[in-house]
Amino acid sequence: MSTATETTRSANLDRVAALDPVFAQMVGATAKHAWAVPELTDREKTFLCVAADVCQPSLGLAFEAHLRAGLGRGVSTADIRALLRFISYDCGYPAATAGFERLVEFEASAGSSRREVEPLAEDLLETGPGAAPSPLPDAVRSQLNDLDAHFTEHFDLQSRMRSGSGPDTLTERERGFASMSIDVHYQTLEETFHAHIGRALRGGASHDDVRAVLRFNAQFGVTRAWHAWKALNAYLTELGPTG
Repeated sequence: MSTATETTRSANLDRVAALDPVFAQMVGATAKHAWAVPELTDREKTFLCVAADVCQPSLGLAFEAHLRAGLGRGVSTADIRALLRFISYDCGYPAATAGFERLVEFEASAGSSRREVEPLAEDLLETGPGAAPSPLPDAVRSQLNDLDAHFTEHFDLQSRMRSGSGPDTLTERERGFASMSIDVHYQTLEETFHAHIGRALRGGASHDDVRAVLRFNAQFGVTRAWHAWKALNAYLTELGPTG
């Protein structure tokens, strides 16, 4: 851990200690254990922290601490903006809006400049004949069509708006991990959880990498993680071993 990162961590814990010193000890020990998970990058861990903050929601001291820790590890507020755009798909637009509001406040207090990004192409915002092709896998679309045609159209729209690539988007592996974590927070541990595990695996994650997401997420609620472990282990057993 770098000196700057350790300084940020100590400052964050000092603020928690002002609330309750014993609780600060508990927070420090838990975070230290979680951040020691070796399979995930610092960027991925920061994304999982921010996703948890938006889903819980915990947009006060914890959110700010996670943003500061992320900055100390090279994760920019532009990266966090890309994450919030992406997770709005699953956590919902009102929850993501609250995350953006707090992020803007943080940027102002930290003196961070906002990087301009290219707007989405019009055909990504359309539904119907003028829309760009949907990136939804056929297996997912089949399940959605069994539910409701309008809901399938909604899913297509959401998927198109998040189908870009480049410096202002997340990798396939990062998308899978973030989506998996939302399933853990909301306990949606069947079809969507399976689809998001598949996304992470397609992005190059191993079974151990996928397990690491749950190991890291345990700090955000052990009972939710417990249920997620049961679902994950059963699904990985169903998939069988991979190289």
